[in-house]
Amino acid sequence: MSQLFYTLPKRLTVSPSPPLLHFNYRSSRTRLVCSKMPTESSPSPLTHSITIPSQLSQPVHVVAAPGLSESDFRCAVESTLFKQWLKNLQSETGILANGDMLLKQVLIQGVDMFGKRIGFLKFKADIFCKETGQKVPGIVFARGPAVAVLILLDSEGETYAILTEQVRVPTGRVILELPAGMLDDDKGDFVGTAVREVEEETGIQLKLEDMIDLTAFLYPSTGCKFFPSAGGCDEEISLFLYRGRVDKEIIMQLQGKETGLRDHGELIKVRVVPYRELWRTTPDAKVLTAIALYEMASKEELLPSRT
Repeated sequence: MSQLFYTLPKRLTVSPSPPLLHFNYRSSRTRLVCSKMPTESSPSPLTHSITIPSQLSQPVHVVAAPGLSESDFRCAVESTLFKQWLKNLQSETGILANGDMLLKQVLIQGVDMFGKRIGFLKFKADIFCKETGQKVPGIVFARGPAVAVLILLDSEGETYAILTEQVRVPTGRVILELPAGMLDDDKGDFVGTAVREVEEETGIQLKLEDMIDLTAFLYPSTGCKFFPSAGGCDEEISLFLYRGRVDKEIIMQLQGKETGLRDHGELIKVRVVPYRELWRTTPDAKVLTAIALYEMASKEELLPSRT
């Protein structure tokens, strides 16, 4: 079967688819020392000591849960995910910023590797209110920053949204959602990641200059990102918008298109939905947030004019 390649207006195209552990981490804000305690008959837990500027006299103990390997523990405490969480704690709007809270211990419970980097990190933080002594909920599933793209295509008087149909095991369901993905590195290339994820998940090729950052319209105090599940997960998402015009033939060819990185277990189908029905079509938080941001940005005339 021959492959298809289409050139669309506005630069949009559709294409086919162990030694003892000892190391130091230092920064201007945090000092981290890691060591493995000596053993006799049974292994002792791996431990760390972290000194935070806001509580210099009370170091934070970081320990490995039973069964966690030395290499996974090392990866966890050296990971960007863990370092960013520590940075967030001490930021201007962080939990430890005003001195009312105290971080006593972090228990590293699990690590999921994506190749040579950590994809997911699970840990439990013991943070207490100094005034009451009460511990606040502190179970953390860390996965870091991500991006999602709302693609709106006009065709013959109708505006369509491009969604992906994906198997989502945590929900036990197949979900319609925006093309989205995690940042693969520490460079913070949000726009580039958004463009790449769109191509991988839909076969549509976009240009960086055509992308509009919807979350950039939020107040700076928000970090210009949104948290879909802040009660348990650190994931922060940047939402982008693409608008274009296409022939109806392209809409029909996109519908049901099988895409995704099959060798990574991505079994994805493209679904095309009229925008007027989008808000009631899926429970995906990215979709519903994107609609809200798009509608408000349109109402306040914040979006660039279309050419």
